[in-house]
Amino acid sequence: MPDSADLTALRDVIEGPLREIADRFSRFLADRWPHQALVIFTRECTGRPRKVTGAREITDKITIAELEALKASVPPGHQLTTTASLGGATRTVWAVQDPIGTLLALVPRSSRTRFPYPASLAEVFGVVATSIRQQVTQASPDYLAESRAASSERARTIAEMAAAHETALVTILTTLRSSRLDDHRARLAATDSASAALVALRSAQKTDLAQSEEPAHTAFGRLRREIRQMLRHHDARLDFVAPPKNGRPIPGEIAHAARAMTCTAVLAFTSQPELTRLRVAWSTDSTALHLDIRDQGPGSLDSAGLRLQLDGRAKTLGATVRIDALPEWGSHVAISVPFEPAAGRTDETLPSNLNRRELEVLRLVARGQRNKSIADALGITESTVKFHVTGLLKKLDVTSRGEAAALALSAGITNL
Repeated sequence: MPDSADLTALRDVIEGPLREIADRFSRFLADRWPHQALVIFTRECTGRPRKVTGAREITDKITIAELEALKASVPPGHQLTTTASLGGATRTVWAVQDPIGTLLALVPRSSRTRFPYPASLAEVFGVVATSIRQQVTQASPDYLAESRAASSERARTIAEMAAAHETALVTILTTLRSSRLDDHRARLAATDSASAALVALRSAQKTDLAQSEEPAHTAFGRLRREIRQMLRHHDARLDFVAPPKNGRPIPGEIAHAARAMTCTAVLAFTSQPELTRLRVAWSTDSTALHLDIRDQGPGSLDSAGLRLQLDGRAKTLGATVRIDALPEWGSHVAISVPFEPAAGRTDETLPSNLNRRELEVLRLVARGQRNKSIADALGITESTVKFHVTGLLKKLDVTSRGEAAALALSAGITNL
């Protein structure tokens, strides 16, 4: 079991920003579980399911498919030493999968080192995994900004890769189908192979979207179960109106935020005396998810307090919030969450005193990159990156990288 000093250090691991949790956890484990790379893999974080740190020659090459295969080999609630493909090579891995399905993979410094204290590692990782799940479920503004930035960057990268590779494969097919080629059988075999590759590539974007989006009615079903459980001892009648099954799928970060904001509003409604009936509805159109919560109650909803609770998430995602409470008539909350970040121009929403280097750093921060990655991309030191980030936070009048990323996204700086 961890001692009191370990527990204090573990608190530092889970209290910091989610995007840096792999770095903090790696430092926490370094002495007892010496490793050269660490990966936390969770599908709950739709924008960034892989949280990695350590040797770049390993972490930069780790794929989702490798992690899915490793996860399938480790039963939930177990820890083991195994050999797996990770980062494009077969490696010894210390793997832990906690009962809620989050995977931890450590690449030990020496493949001959015995897995030390596996049960203790499972215990401390359980705390970290639970913290990650809570941050995602609560949809904190910092998590939402990072997730949206990562989702936008992933979609852009996939689109660029798909376009380039599709052009190359179409060129190959055109050449191979030429009647001037003599070896008929070779041409047919090559044509079939290239055609299969082209089909697979064209489906890659759809596959990624399927993993990072959720049907609105499915997300609403999860919400309905959460609210019924939350209010199982409340006397109010609950009415639910689900979005249509054929509606537009919603990004994962939107689904998390919508459930969190709806639950926050529902709790505010139930704090009123004499609440007899509560209606919760979601609907979608081509641009946004709309949340509608209303009651048949005394109209004594704490509008100011509820708005304060909702504003952080709303600001990060560009959502609009309307709250009406009329004595003797009831209360109504309407929230519209756009599917896409609002487009804008940098000079309209960002301070004019940001210099060229600060804009470059901000663009990479908004894409969810860490200081080390930013330093490598710009050819500067990590300490210089930290200096620029500190200056950015001051000039933008924000307190976290997540807030800075949200401002950059709303300004369209990631597209520059």
